[in-house]
Amino acid sequence: MSDISIIGTENMARTLGARALAGGNTVEVMGRDRAKAAALAQTLGGGATTGEWGATPAGDIVIVALLYDGVVPAVAQYGDSLAGRVIVDISNPFNSTFDGLAHREETSIAREVAKAAPAGAHVVKAFNTVFRHVLETGRPDVFLAGDDARAKTRVAAFVESLGLRPLDVGGLKMAHWLEGAGVVAVGLANHGVGNVDFALGVTELPVRANG
Repeated sequence: MSDISIIGTENMARTLGARALAGGNTVEVMGRDRAKAAALAQTLGGGATTGEWGATPAGDIVIVALLYDGVVPAVAQYGDSLAGRVIVDISNPFNSTFDGLAHREETSIAREVAKAAPAGAHVVKAFNTVFRHVLETGRPDVFLAGDDARAKTRVAAFVESLGLRPLDVGGLKMAHWLEGAGVVAVGLANHGVGNVDFALGVTELPVRANG
Protein backbone atom coordinates (compact mmCIF):
# COMPACT_ATOMS: atom_id res chain seq x y z
CA MET A 1 0.00 0.00 0.00
CA SER A 2 1.02 3.62 -0.41
CA ASP A 3 1.52 6.71 1.70
CA ILE A 4 -0.63 9.39 0.08
CA SER A 5 -0.61 13.16 0.56
CA ILE A 6 -3.50 15.10 -0.93
CA ILE A 7 -3.11 18.81 -1.63
CA GLY A 8 -6.66 20.17 -1.57
CA THR A 9 -9.77 19.96 0.56
CA GLU A 10 -12.69 19.92 -1.86
CA ASN A 11 -14.81 17.14 -3.35
CA MET A 12 -12.18 15.18 -5.28
CA ALA A 13 -9.82 15.36 -2.30
CA ARG A 14 -12.58 13.94 -0.12
CA THR A 15 -13.46 11.18 -2.59
CA LEU A 16 -9.87 10.10 -3.25
CA GLY A 17 -9.02 10.29 0.43
CA ALA A 18 -11.94 8.07 1.43
CA ARG A 19 -11.22 5.55 -1.29
CA ALA A 20 -7.50 5.53 -0.48
CA LEU A 21 -8.15 4.80 3.18
CA ALA A 22 -10.60 2.05 2.28
CA GLY A 23 -7.84 0.52 0.16
CA GLY A 24 -5.45 0.36 3.10
CA ASN A 25 -3.35 3.42 2.24
CA THR A 26 -2.32 6.19 4.63
CA VAL A 27 -3.65 9.68 3.88
CA GLU A 28 -2.40 13.14 4.75
CA VAL A 29 -4.52 16.19 3.88
CA MET A 30 -2.84 19.51 3.10
CA GLY A 31 -4.78 22.71 2.45
CA ARG A 32 -4.17 26.46 2.47
CA ASP A 33 -6.89 26.63 5.12
CA ARG A 34 -5.53 24.35 7.84
CA ALA A 35 -8.88 24.27 9.61
CA LYS A 36 -10.56 22.91 6.48
CA ALA A 37 -7.77 20.37 6.03
CA ALA A 38 -8.13 19.25 9.64
CA ALA A 39 -11.90 19.00 9.28
CA LEU A 40 -11.55 16.86 6.16
CA ALA A 41 -9.01 14.58 7.86
CA GLN A 42 -11.39 14.18 10.79
CA THR A 43 -14.29 13.41 8.46
CA LEU A 44 -12.23 10.85 6.60
CA GLY A 45 -11.17 9.13 9.81
CA GLY A 46 -9.08 6.02 9.37
CA GLY A 47 -6.00 7.68 10.82
CA ALA A 48 -5.94 10.48 8.23
CA THR A 49 -3.59 13.28 9.28
CA THR A 50 -3.20 16.98 8.50
CA GLY A 51 -0.04 18.49 7.04
CA GLU A 52 1.12 22.08 6.80
CA TRP A 53 0.60 23.80 3.46
CA GLY A 54 3.94 24.07 1.68
CA ALA A 55 5.74 21.69 4.05
CA THR A 56 7.34 18.43 2.98
CA PRO A 57 4.52 15.95 2.34
CA ALA A 58 4.46 12.75 4.38
CA GLY A 59 3.38 10.73 1.35
CA ASP A 60 5.58 9.48 -1.42
CA ILE A 61 2.64 9.97 -3.79
CA VAL A 62 1.27 13.53 -3.77
CA ILE A 63 -2.14 14.03 -5.37
CA VAL A 64 -2.82 17.65 -6.33
CA ALA A 65 -6.60 17.89 -6.07
CA LEU A 66 -7.06 21.55 -7.02
CA LEU A 67 -8.79 23.41 -9.82
CA TYR A 68 -6.54 23.46 -12.86
CA ASP A 69 -5.43 27.07 -12.50
CA GLY A 70 -4.16 26.42 -8.98
CA VAL A 71 -2.14 23.28 -9.71
CA VAL A 72 1.07 24.72 -11.16
CA PRO A 73 1.27 27.61 -8.63
CA ALA A 74 0.86 25.14 -5.76
CA VAL A 75 3.60 22.86 -7.08
CA ALA A 76 5.87 25.87 -7.55
CA GLN A 77 5.16 27.03 -3.99
CA TYR A 78 5.94 23.60 -2.53
CA GLY A 79 9.18 23.65 -4.50
CA ASP A 80 11.98 21.40 -3.27
CA SER A 81 9.73 19.79 -0.66
CA LEU A 82 8.35 17.70 -3.55
CA ALA A 83 11.75 16.33 -4.55
CA GLY A 84 11.64 12.57 -4.87
CA ARG A 85 7.84 12.48 -4.84
CA VAL A 86 5.42 11.23 -7.46
CA ILE A 87 3.09 14.13 -8.25
CA VAL A 88 -0.35 13.13 -9.55
CA ASP A 89 -2.25 15.77 -11.50
CA ILE A 90 -5.98 15.03 -11.72
CA SER A 91 -7.14 18.37 -13.14
CA ASN A 92 -9.20 19.21 -16.22
CA PRO A 93 -8.48 22.60 -17.82
CA PHE A 94 -11.89 23.15 -19.38
CA ASN A 95 -12.69 26.38 -21.15
CA SER A 96 -15.61 28.53 -20.02
CA THR A 97 -18.13 26.62 -22.16
CA PHE A 98 -16.79 23.15 -21.27
CA ASP A 99 -16.35 22.21 -24.93
CA GLY A 100 -12.61 22.68 -25.21
CA LEU A 101 -9.39 23.16 -23.28
CA ALA A 102 -8.39 26.39 -21.58
CA HIS A 103 -4.88 26.22 -23.04
CA ARG A 104 -4.51 26.51 -26.79
CA GLU A 105 -1.10 24.94 -27.14
CA GLU A 106 -0.52 21.21 -27.34
CA THR A 107 0.50 21.05 -23.71
CA SER A 108 -1.24 19.95 -20.52
CA ILE A 109 -1.41 20.96 -16.89
CA ALA A 110 0.67 17.86 -16.13
CA ARG A 111 3.45 18.95 -18.49
CA GLU A 112 3.43 22.43 -16.98
CA VAL A 113 3.64 20.82 -13.53
CA ALA A 114 6.69 18.89 -14.69
CA LYS A 115 8.36 22.19 -15.61
CA ALA A 116 7.61 23.64 -12.16
CA ALA A 117 8.49 20.52 -10.17
CA PRO A 118 11.92 20.08 -8.55
CA ALA A 119 14.55 17.67 -9.83
CA GLY A 120 13.81 14.10 -8.80
CA ALA A 121 10.02 14.54 -8.81
CA HIS A 122 7.99 12.69 -11.41
CA VAL A 123 4.56 13.69 -12.72
CA VAL A 124 1.71 11.34 -13.61
CA LYS A 125 -1.63 12.38 -15.06
CA ALA A 126 -4.50 10.28 -13.70
CA PHE A 127 -8.17 10.25 -12.65
CA ASN A 128 -9.18 13.23 -14.81
CA THR A 129 -11.53 11.21 -17.05
CA VAL A 130 -13.63 9.91 -14.13
CA PHE A 131 -16.60 11.84 -12.75
CA ARG A 132 -16.35 12.21 -8.97
CA HIS A 133 -19.51 10.35 -8.00
CA VAL A 134 -18.54 7.45 -10.31
CA LEU A 135 -15.19 7.33 -8.54
CA GLU A 136 -16.98 7.20 -5.19
CA THR A 137 -18.86 3.98 -5.79
CA GLY A 138 -17.99 2.63 -9.23
CA ARG A 139 -15.12 0.60 -10.67
CA PRO A 140 -13.97 2.75 -13.60
CA ASP A 141 -10.79 2.38 -15.60
CA VAL A 142 -8.15 4.95 -14.65
CA PHE A 143 -5.90 6.16 -17.46
CA LEU A 144 -2.29 7.08 -16.62
CA ALA A 145 0.26 9.16 -18.52
CA GLY A 146 3.84 9.83 -17.44
CA ASP A 147 7.45 9.69 -18.54
CA ASP A 148 8.87 7.71 -15.63
CA ALA A 149 8.01 4.00 -15.67
CA ARG A 150 8.64 3.49 -11.94
CA ALA A 151 6.40 6.44 -11.05
CA LYS A 152 3.60 5.03 -13.19
CA THR A 153 4.07 1.61 -11.61
CA ARG A 154 3.66 3.15 -8.15
CA VAL A 155 0.54 5.06 -9.18
CA ALA A 156 -0.84 1.94 -10.88
CA ALA A 157 -0.39 -0.02 -7.64
CA PHE A 158 -2.25 2.73 -5.78
CA VAL A 159 -5.08 2.63 -8.32
CA GLU A 160 -5.30 -1.14 -7.90
CA SER A 161 -5.53 -0.70 -4.12
CA LEU A 162 -8.72 1.26 -4.80
CA GLY A 163 -10.17 -1.74 -6.61
CA LEU A 164 -9.81 -0.02 -9.99
CA ARG A 165 -7.98 -0.89 -13.20
CA PRO A 166 -5.04 1.32 -14.23
CA LEU A 167 -4.36 1.65 -17.96
CA ASP A 168 -1.10 3.21 -19.17
CA VAL A 169 -1.59 5.44 -22.22
CA GLY A 170 2.06 6.40 -22.66
CA GLY A 171 4.35 9.32 -21.92
CA LEU A 172 3.47 12.64 -20.34
CA LYS A 173 2.77 14.18 -23.75
CA MET A 174 -0.35 11.98 -23.75
CA ALA A 175 -1.69 14.01 -20.81
CA HIS A 176 -2.86 16.57 -23.38
CA TRP A 177 -5.08 13.93 -24.95
CA LEU A 178 -6.32 12.71 -21.57
CA GLU A 179 -7.43 16.26 -20.89
CA GLY A 180 -9.17 16.16 -24.27
CA ALA A 181 -10.84 12.92 -23.19
CA GLY A 182 -12.18 14.83 -20.21
CA VAL A 183 -13.82 17.23 -22.66
CA VAL A 184 -15.27 14.25 -24.54
CA ALA A 185 -16.73 12.88 -21.29
CA VAL A 186 -18.48 16.19 -20.63
CA GLY A 187 -19.79 16.22 -24.21
CA LEU A 188 -21.20 12.73 -23.77
CA ALA A 189 -22.79 13.72 -20.46
CA ASN A 190 -24.48 16.68 -22.13
CA HIS A 191 -25.49 14.93 -25.34
CA GLY A 192 -24.99 11.26 -26.27
CA VAL A 193 -25.37 9.74 -22.79
CA GLY A 194 -27.38 12.53 -21.21
CA ASN A 195 -26.13 12.00 -17.65
CA VAL A 196 -22.91 11.60 -15.68
CA ASP A 197 -23.51 8.04 -14.52
CA PHE A 198 -20.77 6.57 -16.70
CA ALA A 199 -17.01 6.48 -17.19
CA LEU A 200 -14.77 6.19 -20.22
CA GLY A 201 -13.11 2.80 -20.38
CA VAL A 202 -11.70 0.00 -22.48
CA THR A 203 -13.63 -3.11 -23.47
CA GLU A 204 -11.41 -6.03 -24.42
CA LEU A 205 -12.70 -8.72 -26.75
CA PRO A 206 -11.94 -12.40 -26.12
CA VAL A 207 -8.79 -13.60 -27.84
CA ARG A 208 -9.78 -15.41 -31.03
CA ALA A 209 -8.08 -18.61 -32.04
CA ASN A 210 -6.18 -18.53 -35.32
CA GLY A 211 -7.81 -20.09 -38.34
